[in-house]
Amino acid sequence: MSPTEILFIAGIAGGLVAFASILARHQKTGSALMAAMLGAGFAGYTTIQLWQEGPVMFWVNHSQNLTGIQVWWDLIAAVLIAFFFIAPRARAVGMNVALWGLFVISTASIGLLAMCARLFYLECAQPEAPTA
Repeated sequence: MSPTEILFIAGIAGGLVAFASILARHQKTGSALMAAMLGAGFAGYTTIQLWQEGPVMFWVNHSQNLTGIQVWWDLIAAVLIAFFFIAPRARAVGMNVALWGLFVISTASIGLLAMCARLFYLECAQPEAPTA
């Protein structure tokens, strides 16, 4: 098995564990630390990829065949869906959604994870409203 196949399978395994964890928990706010760690880890991996293969590989990977384009469109859709759900909560805690949007649109998951980390931190820092 090649290193890239191992990374592919590790991604599936990690994604399934994360999915199960999300389904099992019933918390109101996500973990700021976990989002920050995932964002930093993915940014680190992306940095290695950029160093070894260059930014042109993003273009090559997503423009050479219908499968690459489908993956590109899927990434765009996933980022837009996540941003759609995150933006109102971010506005509610005073985050600059336009500035965060620029970061998200230029880095996709890295920006989303950083935005989630900040959002979760701010949500935890705010006192809960009294219920009547």
